[in-house]
Amino acid sequence: MIDLSNKYRPTSLDNFVGQSHIIGSNKSLYKLIKQKDIPHLFFYGKPGTGKTTLARIIAKELGIDYYYFNATSIKVEDLRKVFDKYKGTLMKPLIFIDEVHRLSKNQQEVLLPIMENYDAIIIGASTENPFFTLTNAIRSRSFLYEFLPFTYDELLNILNKVFKDIEINIDKDCIDYLIYSSSGDARAMLTLLNFAYKVDKDININTLKELRANVIGDGVSSSSSHYDLASAMIKSLRGSNIDAALYYMARLIEGGESVDFITRRLVIFASEDIGNANPNALNLAVSTMLACNKIGYPESRIILSQCAIYLASSPKSNSAYKAINKAIQTIKDGKILDIPKHLDSQHIGYLYPHDFGGYVEQEYLKEDLNLYQSLNIGYEKTLDEWVKKITKKDK
Repeated sequence: MIDLSNKYRPTSLDNFVGQSHIIGSNKSLYKLIKQKDIPHLFFYGKPGTGKTTLARIIAKELGIDYYYFNATSIKVEDLRKVFDKYKGTLMKPLIFIDEVHRLSKNQQEVLLPIMENYDAIIIGASTENPFFTLTNAIRSRSFLYEFLPFTYDELLNILNKVFKDIEINIDKDCIDYLIYSSSGDARAMLTLLNFAYKVDKDININTLKELRANVIGDGVSSSSSHYDLASAMIKSLRGSNIDAALYYMARLIEGGESVDFITRRLVIFASEDIGNANPNALNLAVSTMLACNKIGYPESRIILSQCAIYLASSPKSNSAYKAINKAIQTIKDGKILDIPKHLDSQHIGYLYPHDFGGYVEQEYLKEDLNLYQSLNIGYEKTLDEWVKKITKKDK
């Protein structure tokens, strides 16, 4: 059996599957391709979502030569050879650069004059968002597009094209496993089908699971997956959704994420999003960090789960987070207040609160800044009451 992922790779915009948010027939990029006048482009997204395929289709639609490079092995002189080949001609090639986030600053500088003069069309692709690795000059001359994972229906559409050409005996359970275990990656799905067919033309679920025992997850091989999963976990904790928080935490664990990375975010969350609404949340998060770093996997998963459930269940307040941010911004805005004389290191005129039963009225700031605003949530209510009692003691 031939390589299905190559055999069924789309060769035109009309049979390209997915990414309708980018190249649907009513989208701007689709119209520009049809007009044979496109800008420089950078595609990013998960593997097997059509980035390289679309670049090839664009070259075909424009009727121009296509050159493939990988940023991990690209040489400046190789790029220059291609550029020199077309210098002084009316032809312009399409230069496709995979793993574009790995381009060095020097390599990007070589591309700049080419992009500026449109001596070639530059299309880059990456499994990571290259926004932060591309220079401002490169970004200002191009457009970035995110490629989304294929949906169930889109992957089923691809499978149906295969089934029309090749006689394969397969039931719905196997089709579902092919699709769901591939996590939106069409190449991975067709590769699994390809080798399962080599084992037996009658595809069965046991063969599929023997070849691919686990669903293809994001893991943490790319920083986008790494931070996207962490972000989803934190947002789920903030939203008090226990199941979602545990799910994304499990994704991180199964992807091989370190306990250090996960627990540091739990500690930050406990202070930033719970704070004094439940001060014990920070204690538990710190204890979780210390325990997990001592114990490691697999047992740490239990401690992480306990902590996540506690944090998701706690009342939420970001008053401490907002207060320190406001204080820092006040200073950045140029408000530098003189320290009252009785508060400096000379202590002259300072009233020691303990000599007055724990509180005494005196100036602490030259101006009332009103930085902290209690949200009166959870344990914050108790703290608010304490402050009121303390400050009114002398009155």
